Amino acid sequence: MSLPPATAVPGAMPRLSPKVVGLLAALVTVLIWTGFIVVARASADPSRAPTLGPLDIVFARLLGAAAILLPMGWWLTRVQRLRQQEAGQVADAGSMWGFSPLPLRTTVLTGLFGGLLYGVLAYSGFVYAPAAHGSVLLPGSLPLWTALLSIPLLGDRITRTRALGLLCIVAGDLLVGGGSLLHALNGSGIWRGDLLFIAASVAWSVYSVLVRKHALQAVYATTAITVFAFFVYVPLYCILVWAGVLQGLFFTAPLHDVVLQMLMQGVGSVVVSGITFNMMIRTYGPVRSTMLTAVVPGLSALSAAVLLGEPLPWNVLCGLTLVTMGIVFGVHQAGAKKA
Repeated sequence: MSLPPATAVPGAMPRLSPKVVGLLAALVTVLIWTGFIVVARASADPSRAPTLGPLDIVFARLLGAAAILLPMGWWLTRVQRLRQQEAGQVADAGSMWGFSPLPLRTTVLTGLFGGLLYGVLAYSGFVYAPAAHGSVLLPGSLPLWTALLSIPLLGDRITRTRALGLLCIVAGDLLVGGGSLLHALNGSGIWRGDLLFIAASVAWSVYSVLVRKHALQAVYATTAITVFAFFVYVPLYCILVWAGVLQGLFFTAPLHDVVLQMLMQGVGSVVVSGITFNMMIRTYGPVRSTMLTAVVPGLSALSAAVLLGEPLPWNVLCGLTLVTMGIVFGVHQAGAKKA
């Protein structure tokens, strides 16, 4: 006698396909990255009399993220060690005093580029350059640096069609960054912010390639970079403020400003978007993942123009157009090749 076909349990949630999960992760990442650029510029712009400096925002970012991810890292490491004990192995999983679920070398490498350098460089860039420049040179440049780094680290190859898309990104970056360099002789300091944005983009690209190379799980990678940055940056910041070397504003700023930065920059930009970005990498790969953020440059620049009243000169508009074209072109070609 054959068994009747299985029926769905009433009220059960259907399982989402990897493609749907990847698309949802991309949507969340785009929205948070857009908000990150606008809020970071509004918080660091000297003309707006900010209550927190860029290094103070990094401190708040790490505190907000660590409040969630340090307990999570401790639990993940304990689970791994229990499994090792049950298998008769040495229970030595994790690192950083049991708070990072990844090995020490992987934690240091990913944490240095994705947790520490990216935050310090990006927030410092917003002190000098407007949000539109950050839009082009931060998320807009990711496909370029990721593609170049994927060649030696992952063995990827750049096809002619993808190269054309990357050339569009280079042209857009030059229009924005080159314009600020031309005005450097007039006393403009925007070029400093542009260089910091480019350095931050390179740091995040290194991190995204490392995630793919080591096949890191989203929660594990996000937790590890936060653990490393927290244990390195937070004590150093406190020591420098206590010694009078750094004029830290975190402990004297209004409480609502501190809480806002901890929630937006820590919980949102690190915990939520960190996990969703890693989910994108595991679904689409590092190059295509960065290309899926095609709408971030234009969306964040337009949002800053509307919400912050920042101008959009012709070179920035042209740069945004070229960068977006290059990213979309790369996404189309990657999708066609995969199909």
